[in-house]
Amino acid sequence: MSFQFAYIPIGVPTFHLESAQKAFDDSVSLLRAIDPDVRVPDEMLLSLDKLNAFLDTITPDFVIVQNVTFANAAYMSAVLRRFSCPVLLWTLREPVIDGGRLRLNSLTGAYSAANIMRACDQKFSYVFGAPAEDKTVRAIRACVAAAKVKYNMRHLNLLQIGHTPEGFGFGRGLDAEMLSVFGVNLKSIEARELINQAKACSDEEADRYLENARSRIVGLDDTKEQNKRDFARLYAAYDKYVKDNNIGAVSSRCWPDFFVDFGTPVCAVLAMLGDNGVPASCEADAYGALSMYIGQTLTGKCTFFGDPVSLDETENTITFWHCGTAACSLAREDTGAVCGVHCNRKIGPTLEFGCKAEKAVTVFRIGREKDGTFRFFLCGGEALDKPKQFNGTSIVVKTENDSRAIVEASVKNGWEPHFVVAMGDIRQELRDLATMLDIPVEAY
Repeated sequence: MSFQFAYIPIGVPTFHLESAQKAFDDSVSLLRAIDPDVRVPDEMLLSLDKLNAFLDTITPDFVIVQNVTFANAAYMSAVLRRFSCPVLLWTLREPVIDGGRLRLNSLTGAYSAANIMRACDQKFSYVFGAPAEDKTVRAIRACVAAAKVKYNMRHLNLLQIGHTPEGFGFGRGLDAEMLSVFGVNLKSIEARELINQAKACSDEEADRYLENARSRIVGLDDTKEQNKRDFARLYAAYDKYVKDNNIGAVSSRCWPDFFVDFGTPVCAVLAMLGDNGVPASCEADAYGALSMYIGQTLTGKCTFFGDPVSLDETENTITFWHCGTAACSLAREDTGAVCGVHCNRKIGPTLEFGCKAEKAVTVFRIGREKDGTFRFFLCGGEALDKPKQFNGTSIVVKTENDSRAIVEASVKNGWEPHFVVAMGDIRQELRDLATMLDIPVEAY
């Protein structure tokens, strides 16, 4: 079954029905522009009988409840008795203030609906405004997108390859927590299993994967022949496992296994997966991979995964870096995704480039508190037009707020050292998703 969301316009027939009808028609037009498959009633639901009749026809994953006029709490109670899905409560702006009749009284209805949701411990998002207002459109689009992410996570297989290295336990995923909090199915496999599959890969199959990688990686043929062939075999093993098991995101162990036991790093393989639409984190950071998946789903673009490694107060920037796993599509156009060797192990192939500029980015992380509960890190900014900052891949983010204050506060607040940079401003979508998941947000 596909994602379904429904529009539920509640009210009573004792207000100005011409104004209510116009608001209803405009709202339907807006919602169908956002998602043509939105379920809408044929008319305003101006009685409990009409409301319940419409509720009988839907099985929504997300609902927008709008007070097209005032309605008492019994209307929202009817919705809550049926569904436990995320809710966006929409208040209409009063269309005319002229000293005469109150046309809609939508706002009072919103207070009634919100009061019963609070009593029932139903978390909800909220928007105030007419259908034609830009802020209203933006808020509704963001909430629909967040609800789709929540739905998609219930159908996501996230593959955890191997264990986190010693001292990197912050990224370790537990299947029960992934399922209960995010709805995600966490699958696990040992790194040696994929290494063995790579070793068994035929030369003919390796040639196909090598040709695929050559079209994206600049200078791949400068890599030592054995490492180049082993990279292709490893790419084949990862890609086949992902496809055969319907994997939507990957967190992979990298060091020391792939350097010691296989002789070739996995860095460039993870980059290939990212460009193939399967976000992949290194150092077996499962919650980093899930953060990448959420960012990529919301923006439609690959995300950057890395460590905050440098601060420049004069430019108000933070540089994020990693050893060379960034998706090739993130590379600056003047260089492309250049092939290199690992900065510490001196074995290739890895990726070497600075990321291209992006007018708006969101720095994001699913983090964990000391008691095991989760939190979201949010920070807005732009990615500057900067070359590679260090060996490996890097992105330089000019933050909206003071970069030094962000670094100092996030260090003191104990955030994990891995962050995701998503290519777009998706902070509202992430706030809505956090509401749906009942996870607190820390904005920087």
